[in-house]
Amino acid sequence: MDRKNQTPQGQIAQVVVEFLEVAVSCIVFLKGFYPTRAFERRRYMNVVVQKAVDPQLAGYIHSVTTGLLPFIQKGLIERVAVIFYDKDHIPVEKFVFKLAVSQSYGSNIEQSSLEFALRAFLIKLTVAEPLTKPLPSDSSWEIAAYFRSLPASDGVKDKEDGAQLWIPTDTKMWMHPPQITPIKSMGCDPLKMQLYLEQPSPVEAKDPAPQP
Repeated sequence: MDRKNQTPQGQIAQVVVEFLEVAVSCIVFLKGFYPTRAFERRRYMNVVVQKAVDPQLAGYIHSVTTGLLPFIQKGLIERVAVIFYDKDHIPVEKFVFKLAVSQSYGSNIEQSSLEFALRAFLIKLTVAEPLTKPLPSDSSWEIAAYFRSLPASDGVKDKEDGAQLWIPTDTKMWMHPPQITPIKSMGCDPLKMQLYLEQPSPVEAKDPAPQP
């Protein structure tokens, strides 16, 4: 896609989506969810990362992150989370990207500056393992997007169909506020982003999770 002909928001969204695809792959590798042969060392934004190469895994990450493109561009996405569950589908850990794309920014985007800022997130992820907890047996994971508002149909069929691909998640909620560990943030226009880790409160295990 030719970024020169895109709006500033389109250019930002394209960079963010490409970044998220790599970042999600790094998180899944970090958690040791799949054999190491499912990944390959690549260089992205001048950082050595672990990129998913297993066709099914890479296809899932790619389809979900690229599907977010029009919604990130319009500022509809508040958070993108990589959620790990136990066998009862109760979250045990969430890597959360909270983001905001300025809808009033009208200047040309310096892609190199934006990529330099996002590069720091990838560097932090490579050393984030000590912050995480081991996954239980029979665990699972998924990518979830949290919308600021539901996408409205603008009369364009493909965009309408794209919105319909996103369905409500059946993720169970924690009964107590989670334990939050900041990993990295950037706070200047045209893109604000925070990456943090959510884990259940130490008192969570003492109370049974509510049934849906």
